[in-house]
Amino acid sequence: MLFNQIQEHGDNFSYLVADEETLEAAVVDSSYNVHAIIKAIKKNNLQLRYIINTHGHSDHTAGDHELKQAFSTAKTVAHRQSPRSADVKVDDGSQLEIGAVTIQVIHTPGHTPDGICLLINKETLLTGDTLFVGECGRIDLPGGNSRQLYQSLFGKILKLPDTVEVYPGHDYGAKPSSTVGYERQNNYVLTPRSEREFADFMNQP
Repeated sequence: MLFNQIQEHGDNFSYLVADEETLEAAVVDSSYNVHAIIKAIKKNNLQLRYIINTHGHSDHTAGDHELKQAFSTAKTVAHRQSPRSADVKVDDGSQLEIGAVTIQVIHTPGHTPDGICLLINKETLLTGDTLFVGECGRIDLPGGNSRQLYQSLFGKILKLPDTVEVYPGHDYGAKPSSTVGYERQNNYVLTPRSEREFADFMNQP
């Protein structure tokens, strides 16, 4: 599998995932990194199949239109609750394939109602703005919900094996990626709490 974490402008990460045999590829969160993404796709002679958004905020979707123009056969992908139009609408448990690479959709609302994480080959998790290295997504924007975020973090992400690699949507942490196990042990947001305690913690001024 070809896997690139791309950061050209600002603190947003984009991701390029491809099957090295078929050269089929997917981009996750085009953001402000579209020129570097296009360069990487062309350098590796990839065929872009999907442009996936972990959620609909503009800092993650900014390059979608330009990517679609450059690779007209690529399909945009978003959760069914996304306010943005998309060629493919997905839900919890949906699966996309690029060659032999499988991308499982995990619906993780809380930061936004349409938030998703993407589990690639059961080994690599792209967490968007749900979970960062050492932090989690904010809930004070429209659609934010602390109780939903609790279920997404504790009921879904922390149910995954500790060895699963975590790649977030922003470069906010001490390092650009980690693992579920590292976050479980070191992320103060993930200190064991009840749902009510977590909601109180997240809603502190």
